[in-house]
Amino acid sequence: MVDSLVIIPTYNEIENIEAIIKAVLALKKDFHILIVDDNSPDGTSQKVRELQQDFADNLFLEVRKEKAGLGTAYIHGFKWAIAKKYEYIFEMDADFSHRPDDLLRLYRACADGADVAVGSRYKKGVNVVNWPLYRVLLSYGASYYVKIITGMRVHDPTAGFVCYKRKVLEDINLDAIRFIGYAFQIEMKYRAYLKKYNIKEVSIIFTDRVLGKSKMNSSIISEAIFGVVSMKLRSIFQRKKY
Repeated sequence: MVDSLVIIPTYNEIENIEAIIKAVLALKKDFHILIVDDNSPDGTSQKVRELQQDFADNLFLEVRKEKAGLGTAYIHGFKWAIAKKYEYIFEMDADFSHRPDDLLRLYRACADGADVAVGSRYKKGVNVVNWPLYRVLLSYGASYYVKIITGMRVHDPTAGFVCYKRKVLEDINLDAIRFIGYAFQIEMKYRAYLKKYNIKEVSIIFTDRVLGKSKMNSSIISEAIFGVVSMKLRSIFQRKKY
């Protein structure tokens, strides 16, 4: 049985979806893929259904009614994966900013003992390609800020390229996750950190998307910056619930 599931949330990724699916399924290790699509008007889910004719055994699709946020898409996927008993559950973007080959490195990190493996842009300097300077500074600064506020020694807490062992996701109260944007990535790692799971960073090279449109906006950034303090305070005063 295939033990690994790659969850790829999508909204208007018609330019990338076929290529990313074929790249993941061409890897030497067998992976299953779950696309969680937010009813993309550009036909992303229809393309996935077409591809399922060729990859019926390892490509799955969940279509939600509307665009409802990155975090809720992943939680939907996590619950699906837990129900199917996958041992290793991955987060990955559809736009090739995460290299498919690096899935093997994240898998190996967890297979060798990590509970959470993070594809880190900042473990060894700054490994980001095609980002303007202001965005690099914003992302790197946010990561440093999160480390100071939370005490979590993860160099890239906002990273969206992650492998979780199933036991971690089963132990985290997914229904209590507050954030739905990129701060979702911080909150998931922080909850794993508070439960003393072994988090290992694997250095990767992150390349900004070539095709399609970025989903980053000011509200997502604000959630990540201002939400971290409230998350830290809740963890102190509601530790039993965390």
